Amino acid sequence: MTRWVSLQSITTIVRGTSVGVHVRDTLKLANWAWITVLAALGLCLVGVYAIDVAEGSGNGLAATAWRQLVFVIIGLLATVFVILPHYRVVQWFSWAGYLACIALLVYLLVPFAPLVTPRNGARAWIDFGAADFQPSEVTKVAYVLVVAGYLRFRTGHRRLRGWVIPGIITAVPVGLITLQPDLGTACLFVPALFAVLIAAGARKRHLTIIVLGAALAAPAAYPFLRPHQKARLVGLAMQLKGDHSAADDVNYQSFTAQTLIGAGGLIGASEDDARALIRHNHLPESHNDMIFAVIVTRFGLLGGLGVLVLYLLWVVGALLTASGCRDPAGRLICVGLAAFMAAQMVINVGMNVGVLPIIGITLPYVSYGGSSMLTSWIMAGLVLSVGLHRTRPPFRESFEYAGSDGPPQHIPGGFRSVGLSGRAVTR
Repeated sequence: MTRWVSLQSITTIVRGTSVGVHVRDTLKLANWAWITVLAALGLCLVGVYAIDVAEGSGNGLAATAWRQLVFVIIGLLATVFVILPHYRVVQWFSWAGYLACIALLVYLLVPFAPLVTPRNGARAWIDFGAADFQPSEVTKVAYVLVVAGYLRFRTGHRRLRGWVIPGIITAVPVGLITLQPDLGTACLFVPALFAVLIAAGARKRHLTIIVLGAALAAPAAYPFLRPHQKARLVGLAMQLKGDHSAADDVNYQSFTAQTLIGAGGLIGASEDDARALIRHNHLPESHNDMIFAVIVTRFGLLGGLGVLVLYLLWVVGALLTASGCRDPAGRLICVGLAAFMAAQMVINVGMNVGVLPIIGITLPYVSYGGSSMLTSWIMAGLVLSVGLHRTRPPFRESFEYAGSDGPPQHIPGGFRSVGLSGRAVTR
């Protein structure tokens, strides 16, 4: 009897419902999410090799690359753990996870908190000895789950005042992460919020008003930035004007990365030459934030474009999974995660090529780091979970809008395929 109850509980978790449906009937093995997973695997392989080029001597895999390989394996195990239960089951714990992440972010800011050692002026990591943990990374996943759950069957965000609650949910982690200070991670939440709101049917004119207002108000935030943050912005302005006077100062990292990217040419340097170039140019954070410069040095412009194609495939796989999902929460989860991934990639590559300030953003799956790798694979796992697990009838009503200003029109979500914004594809 106990064994039967245990088996029944497991199948309920996998199905996401207690309705008497066989587990195999709730799974859709052929789905678009596999594109995301395969792209992630490809990026991991590129990352381990690039870290070895940046850190190793060529005589065997570098110690840093070995550790990154261990992080990849841990990430894959986390993916399996995430995809086994139905994503709706994972959502049951979203608020608990979100509040736990907020508590950890607050803990990081407590003066003299045990296990917290500032690095490069930021209180962003908890040091467990064998490994470090960066709470802001996993906060991204918890945040998407909470916002997707909140917006799942609401229509208030069609009005401007309906943005208040999602804005508060966003502002709390953004504010705490900014205080660390980790402005790079904090700025990723804004495009994720906008993407989820648009996918949920928010009016684009409201988004335009907020973006224009934020752009006009941005200069007022400059006096509140830390000295090093101001220096980065000033350095970027100097770069864009062609001023090389700070090439050995605040712009050293950026100019060195650009020099190495230029050295890669179209098809890249040989492995030995690439190692020598990186070693003698002394590129800071070559295994981490500036790993894209290492990739282009080794594989050239074509190799860099290949990496960008892998990220494009990741995002396309997530969006196609969202488009084929009948559950609003599943759609919003995929869109939010895709927005985080795309924004992080764009900012990191922009840092490396000198069009954006260096603000400490890693390249997902490629840069060295356990917390980043774990979070990135959890994201892929959630996308695959949405793709794998069918939403069984009876469906709760989803949202659909007749036009940008029209009132919400509710339709039974189980009878027509839906698009990213909640509109029916077949309409």
